[in-house]
Amino acid sequence: MSAVLAGTLAACEGPDPAASSFALPPTASSAPAPTGDEPGTSTGTTGTSGPVPEDSSTSSTGEPGTTVPLQDLGMPDLGDLHPVGCKGKIDFLFVISRFGYMETMQERLIEAFPDFIATIQSKFVDFDYHIMVVDGDATWGSEVCNADCNPTGCPYPDYPCDAIESITACDVTMGAGTVFPAGKGASNVDCGIVGGRRYLTREQPNLSETFACLAQVGLTGDHLLGEAVTAAMQPAINDPGGCNEGFLRDDALLMITFISNTLDLYSAGKPKLWAEAIANAKHGDPNSVVMFSIHFPECNPSDRLCDLVKYYFPYWHIADNADADYRPAFEVATDLVEEACSAFIPQ
Repeated sequence: MSAVLAGTLAACEGPDPAASSFALPPTASSAPAPTGDEPGTSTGTTGTSGPVPEDSSTSSTGEPGTTVPLQDLGMPDLGDLHPVGCKGKIDFLFVISRFGYMETMQERLIEAFPDFIATIQSKFVDFDYHIMVVDGDATWGSEVCNADCNPTGCPYPDYPCDAIESITACDVTMGAGTVFPAGKGASNVDCGIVGGRRYLTREQPNLSETFACLAQVGLTGDHLLGEAVTAAMQPAINDPGGCNEGFLRDDALLMITFISNTLDLYSAGKPKLWAEAIANAKHGDPNSVVMFSIHFPECNPSDRLCDLVKYYFPYWHIADNADADYRPAFEVATDLVEEACSAFIPQ
């Protein structure tokens, strides 16, 4: 397990289980600031902020589409810049657990993807996307098979033993885009991204099929999603020469989708630091990010991923990973994207 952030692994105080799993920019009252060691609470209804964890300074202004800058996260006051909209330029980051028993959830994500993209495309005439998948582990494939890729040492008959010698540094870098999922339940093939990139663009033929290949990351790995998203936001990995060179665009809206079946108790750092990395990657503008999680909507006190999604960004939705069909949840996410895009101010 690689650590990209220093910090403790203390879990944040979680929300009230009755809080809504869906929020647009706040339209009602401001969330009260936390006092002492206990998080603050609010009504938890749609359009208002939920309970605030102890390491957060998020608050709402009461006006749609705006938030008070999170000074703790180094977010500057953007002033009265006039929103020009994202004009259909959106960077999609899917952060997927490789932990055991994820096969059904990966399948449901793959099933929902074509409808999701079609709906987004219908909302934006000039839809211009980057789509990248990262998983919650810095390793490639199965360590057991990589060490001994013979029938006696590797229990997965379709494991791509021939590829072991050709894996690159980016294949074993936390936060780098997945291009060749390997291991139990994985695609076990090079997914064929065009242009030598680690993410998909409008140049990619067979978009849905290629995404299906990428999203089937398998079941032989970890679920360090907080650590993975933080690593994917770092300048070095997105700058020229980095593994994800060019993925994040200053003039694009960013949508981050998490999917997991376990609590992220072991990622380095804590939600405040993960949120800081995301905000910094978007020039301190939380309104330029849409957070979507297919996880546990009840948000128990140990759910650090819920804290990240729910308390630091105004556009968010949490769906239940046990749902038989993820398409309705993605419908909600498309509305969030449209709302956020209309208020977007490119940097």
